[in-house]
Amino acid sequence: MGEPAPLTLLAQDEEDLSVVSAALQDAVARVGDVVFEKRARRLTIAFNRFRWEAGARQRIRSALQVGGVMAVQARRIRNDRRDAVLELLAIGFEATDPPGGVVTFSFAGGGDLRAQVECIDAVLADVSQPWPTPRAPAHDA
Repeated sequence: MGEPAPLTLLAQDEEDLSVVSAALQDAVARVGDVVFEKRARRLTIAFNRFRWEAGARQRIRSALQVGGVMAVQARRIRNDRRDAVLELLAIGFEATDPPGGVVTFSFAGGGDLRAQVECIDAVLADVSQPWPTPRAPAHDA
């Protein structure tokens, strides 16, 4: 069996978003890799994603873009430390005015990012070649 193809995932509902969340579990990003373009109503985050699907210890550069974003709020994320590393635990969605709601990015250490969206409209795409990493993420049972 060959190398898995680079991922490109589209999320348009909660179920799709849970698939994107699973693909990004344990991905890391720097605070400076989080960009909210208010006029374009777009949130983009560049991650180094662990390739769970590869069956090997690999990471790959991936970009997640969320459209229709009306506002973004950060909690326990220091914007003055652009090189600080964020480790993504999960992405969730809470409907507040269907199809709109809040997409929440939960990070290790208790920080989170909340994006108020008109609807779920997200794309995840791998944008580099994979590279080996010495360790796989570990989770306590």
